[in-house]
Amino acid sequence: MSASYIGRFAPSPSGDLHFGSLIAAVGSYLQARAQHGLWRVRIEDIDPPREIPGAATRILRQLEHYGLHWDGDVLWQSRRHDAYRAALDWLKQQGMSYYCTCTRNRIQQIGGLYDGHCRTLHHGPQQAALRLKVDAPVSSFSDRLRGVVQADARLAAEDFIIHRRDGLFAYNLAVVVDDHFQGITEVVRGADLIEPTVRQITLYQQFGWTVPDHLHLPLVLNHDGNKLSKQNHATPLPEGDPRPALVQALRFLGQPVTENWRDATQETLLQQAVSRWDLSLIPITDAQQQDTATSAFSNGSL
Repeated sequence: MSASYIGRFAPSPSGDLHFGSLIAAVGSYLQARAQHGLWRVRIEDIDPPREIPGAATRILRQLEHYGLHWDGDVLWQSRRHDAYRAALDWLKQQGMSYYCTCTRNRIQQIGGLYDGHCRTLHHGPQQAALRLKVDAPVSSFSDRLRGVVQADARLAAEDFIIHRRDGLFAYNLAVVVDDHFQGITEVVRGADLIEPTVRQITLYQQFGWTVPDHLHLPLVLNHDGNKLSKQNHATPLPEGDPRPALVQALRFLGQPVTENWRDATQETLLQQAVSRWDLSLIPITDAQQQDTATSAFSNGSL
């Protein structure tokens, strides 16, 4: 293994992994292994109201069941509060953040984008969120799969929240602090996270840290055209033979699969996938797919 490439998979424990989750896990895993790099796993458990008891343990068990074995220890965001507080303190000391008491209702009434109302009001922390001063917005970034991605300029320029009014750390802050801490060199994840990428790059630049490469995979859509997600009650990954779902994931990602894959072990299937991994074959567009591999191979379509 080489530490020159470090990738990661960072699920939130808001439910079990489903087929859409498997696409992100397999894509990030194969990209790391094809580079002879490390693949880390991080559990993003910083939002207790959204978490399902036992989901984190089941997620790790699902990854192992599907042969996606990670390097090193699992990083738990719930144990990283001191690091997030230190990052927030540094931003405050540098004059890069400020407290904001604006409500969601007020922001919705002005069109949904925050207007910097509290920038010069010098609020204290009571009943306030902490926002980053975005003086040098990032409006585009280079994606390994999609080329140059342009963001909504207004969204990119918005002073966004890095510490919530309810005391929870914001996703954008935690993910940047942890990716830097883990030495992540490339972030491979689903296209639903394209939008926050420019905010995360802005944070990297504010901290003076090296920005990792980014690669956003196509999303799996259900029959209604919506992204498969835990919130949409996507079916958990099958607990039986993992090979059919792995084959389905590889084909979704445009990767070649041997016709006699049923004769191969799970380990051989993944080894072949690593050796044949080709970014140029990955489609960019999202696509509808069965939300569970069971229906696909039970009727012989695989």
